[in-house]
Formats: sequence, C-alpha cells, structure tokens
Amino acid sequence: MIDDDEYEAPPPRHMMRRKRVLIPLGLLLALLAVFLWLRTPDTDRDEMIAKYGGPAATFVAGPAGQRIHYRDQGKRDGPAIILLHGSNASLHTWEPLVKRLGSEYRVVTLDLPGHGLTGGTPDKDYGADGMAAAVDVVAAKLGLDRFVLGGNSMGGWVAWRYALGHPDRVDALLLLDASGMPLRKGEKRPESNVGFRVLEYRLGRWLATRITPRMLVEQSLRGSIEKQAVVDEPMIDRYWELLRFPGNREATVLRARLDREPAMAARVGEIRAPTLILFGKQDRIINATAAETFHERIRGSEVVLLDGIGHLPMEEAPDATAAAIADFLKRRLAPPSAGPETN
Repeated sequence: MIDDDEYEAPPPRHMMRRKRVLIPLGLLLALLAVFLWLRTPDTDRDEMIAKYGGPAATFVAGPAGQRIHYRDQGKRDGPAIILLHGSNASLHTWEPLVKRLGSEYRVVTLDLPGHGLTGGTPDKDYGADGMAAAVDVVAAKLGLDRFVLGGNSMGGWVAWRYALGHPDRVDALLLLDASGMPLRKGEKRPESNVGFRVLEYRLGRWLATRITPRMLVEQSLRGSIEKQAVVDEPMIDRYWELLRFPGNREATVLRARLDREPAMAARVGEIRAPTLILFGKQDRIINATAAETFHERIRGSEVVLLDGIGHLPMEEAPDATAAAIADFLKRRLAPPSAGPETN
C-alpha cells in the first residue's frame, strides 16, 4: 500500500499537454532568433550602382521592362566581342580580358537578368530566352548586327543557345568552361561547390533568398577555382554584395528550378560558327571532359585546356586565356585572301 502522505497525484491532463507544447514552442523561438540573427537583407540599389558601376554606369531598357547594365570598352572600330558571365557572377569577371584584348577588339560585357547591377527583371524570365533577349537589347543599343559571342559557365550555355537561334549574327563562338553538355559514359557529376549544393534542396532554396552569409559566398567562390591566389577580400565582397542586389537571390532560386532543356545539347552540332572551347583542367563545377563533348559535336571547333586552372580561366589565367582567344580569332576571323586579278 502507499501512504497517503507519500502519494502525489499526477498533474491534470491539460497541464501535461501544455508542457508538451512549451518544448517545441521554445525550440521554435530559438530557431526564429537564429534566423533573425543570420538573416541578410538585400543591398541598397543606389549604393551598389555607385560602388560597382561608378559615375559612368550605363543601362539600357528592354521591351519587358529590363534595365540591363552593360559596358562598352576597347577599340571602338575593332571586331566586336560580347562576353556573358556565369551564374551568380557579373560583368566584372571579364575585366582582366578587357584589359588584354581591348587594344584590338571592342569588348562588350553585360550583367545578365538576375545578376550584377541589372538585378531582377519584371518578367522574371531567367531562362535561355530571357538571357538572349538581354543580349539583343544591348546589341541593338550599340548598333551591333554581328559579333563574336563568348560565355563562361551558364554564360557559355547562353552563348551556344544564342548561336543556335541566331546563326546569322554570330561570327565566332567562345565557350569558356561552358555548361550544357551531358555527362560522358561512366562519368560522375563533379563535386560542385557548397552554394550550388544548397540549391538542390527545397529548404535550401527558401533559405537562399533570406540568409546569405559572406562566409558561404567565399567558400562557394573558392570551391569553384583552382588558383586560390586570385581570391581577395574585394572580390569576395563583390560577389557577396551583388548576389544580394535586389532581385538577384530570387532569380538564383528560380534558375535552380528551371528546365535547362537538355535535349538542346543534341542540336549543338548545328552550330557552324568558328568555335573555341577553352576549359580549366581542374574545373570542379563542370567536368573538363565536357570540352571533348563540345569538340566532338561542333564541326571544326578547337580545344584549349589550361593545366592548374579551375572554373574561371578569365580570372585565374587571364594572360593564357586572352592569348588563346586572340590567336583563335586572328586565324579564324581573318578576311579571305583576294583571288588573282582578272582582266
């Protein structure tokens, strides 16, 4: 038997339920506090334009309400080259090549929709058509009917897709660690970087629009390249701050959910423009063997592989990259020799 003095009645059921509720509620409050602490707001539009565009920042309006940021540099009467950056990058990635090619070529760069100082666009079209429309807007502004078109990573994908859709406008194609080719038989996906891996998950995509630690951006950047010495504090700040430019994080998430239309890769053999395929051998975002796949499918294409270089050859090895491009264009864009004179 139990003595009445020792017996303690159990608490009422409603109190037990309250205790069970208080535990997850406390956890929820703790998670909310962590979220608010980590939350990183968008950067200020005007401040970013002043910092990364400067007083001479140029924009052009498009028919869908786009406001495309671009730069027109180099030799104005030289052959025109339009260069397209990769995912979560900006036109700044091409500045090392502008310095090296600008004495001979007119070099046009732009921030694609959802990137850099262009930011989010009203139509939220961040697929191949939306990117191609941005190229057309800038080309029309500058009066360029024909041009050399180049791109890195996602920008390379946009470039070869553009060449398929507008073969009469592309004099030559430059594919720098370009995306869009399928894995070769027996290949595994590359290790990628932490930023892209986060976007593979629904929760990760939701968080990506709200929490963007500078450390995560640095890790993603360093995970994309082989030559770590090119990464400095201003470079990290630029990637971090422009990723948080209004609309860019939402665009990143929307792109992650896009169908990149893999069947289009089978049509890449329709490209007839002279094509240079340049890859860093140590690319951890796209297997360097994709260069061989492009080469097999594009008739007359040429391949350059850079040893000790990762996903961003234009920043990791600007001298070698610029030299390869200049050599290729001088040979493949040379005007046809005049035939013998006839009486």
